Amino acid sequence: MLKPSEEWFKQAQYDLNTAEALFQAERYIYVVFMCHLAVEKALKGLYTRKFEKEPPKVHDLIFLTAKIGLDLPEDKKAFLKRINELSVPTRYPETLDRLLREYDTKRTKDVLLQAKELVEWLVQRLEK
Repeated sequence: MLKPSEEWFKQAQYDLNTAEALFQAERYIYVVFMCHLAVEKALKGLYTRKFEKEPPKVHDLIFLTAKIGLDLPEDKKAFLKRINELSVPTRYPETLDRLLREYDTKRTKDVLLQAKELVEWLVQRLEK
């Protein structure tokens, strides 16, 4: 059964709220993971709206953006590339200690804020 685009966006917002809760709990690695997941679901919402079919079961945000034919502003394109690359070590860390050092409060907060901005920008695309 086709999941409507609104459902994808509802889940994207839920994932951002989860990222916020994890940030408050200082679980920074999973904040980044949830931010990636939120952006992924928002993109899948746009894909569903555009093609009226289920999106591919992939995690690659660049691939999804290309499939949709979405033209992102440069700042959003740079963040999308960044979070796409950041998500791999959060799924499959080489060493937990190294990852915990890399994702400090400042860096993680930046990812969270940019993910929120990007999802909001994607919501606006849904409404057009």
